[in-house]
Amino acid sequence: MAKTWGIGIVGCGTIADFHMKALSEIEQVRVAAVSSRSEEKARSVAEAQGCAWYTDYKALLHDPNVDIVSVTTSSGSHHRIGLDVLNAGKHLVVEKPAAMTSAQVAELIRTAEANGVTLSVISQRRFEAQHQAVRQVLDDGALGKLLLLEISLPFYRTQAYYDSADWRGTLVEDGGALMNQGIHSIDLLLWFGGPLASIYGKVATQTHRMEAEDIGLGILQFKNGAFGTVMASTSIQPGFQAALNIYGEKGTIKLEGTQIVHWTVPGVPEPDFGAPAVGGGGVSDPKAISYVNHKLQFIDVIESIETGRTPLVTGMDGLRAVQLVESIYASSESGKPVLLEG
Repeated sequence: MAKTWGIGIVGCGTIADFHMKALSEIEQVRVAAVSSRSEEKARSVAEAQGCAWYTDYKALLHDPNVDIVSVTTSSGSHHRIGLDVLNAGKHLVVEKPAAMTSAQVAELIRTAEANGVTLSVISQRRFEAQHQAVRQVLDDGALGKLLLLEISLPFYRTQAYYDSADWRGTLVEDGGALMNQGIHSIDLLLWFGGPLASIYGKVATQTHRMEAEDIGLGILQFKNGAFGTVMASTSIQPGFQAALNIYGEKGTIKLEGTQIVHWTVPGVPEPDFGAPAVGGGGVSDPKAISYVNHKLQFIDVIESIETGRTPLVTGMDGLRAVQLVESIYASSESGKPVLLEG
């Protein structure tokens, strides 16, 4: 009989709702426990889920019915809570970004390895059909030599969004347009383009009262010789879909949101995925996303644990994404490019 995996969820905010909806559609899992600093919130969510609840997440980590812990708290707490999860011998699925610095993510990776447990960072956009199709094209070499990869995230967030919690828009707890909103596009850029050699960046806070940036730009060079550009903002009204363009010596793929808007790949017809996916992609409302791809990522994580293989999204993937953002910050401050080793 197949094992039923018990999931513990730390944090009962908006993102936790996406995780719980995703998990409700997977046969071999159940939400075993939830925790929130608010007793009222923890109790109400637990009653809806039919599970245990805690106001101290450390008590959840000692619940024998919990095998995998999903951390959906504010970004700045991911490192501290994640370390406790891994040291308790539980598998960890942590929302993006994995932590706020590359040193913190590296510590999570080391701790997972030391305890023999799986670490995966939520990067659900990898599981979207169009991105899977692009990855297959690149794996097959159908675009030839990569020339340029571009990501653009012209989002909009109101001042009220940043004022809604004292940690929002702070460098230590939340990050700005790059670390918070842009991290998914950055993950895709690195998944498609491979390791980086150098990064030149600029950041600014142009339209909001906040510590972190509301626009960030990067010019990249990949180790394979391709160039890359990054733009992420929360100041662009009314907000537009994230875009990703890939130019190779043999063809071009352009994506906007979940749609393929141009496909020139020799010998490979454009995929047809039917009707557009539901959800606004978080362009101007962070709640306007689909939970379907969270479901696919949870399935991948569970299969990786059961079979002993590496999950599609690893801690190292989370490290590279945070490292890119850190490098843009460092380059913006120094006015010089950051050269990456290894």
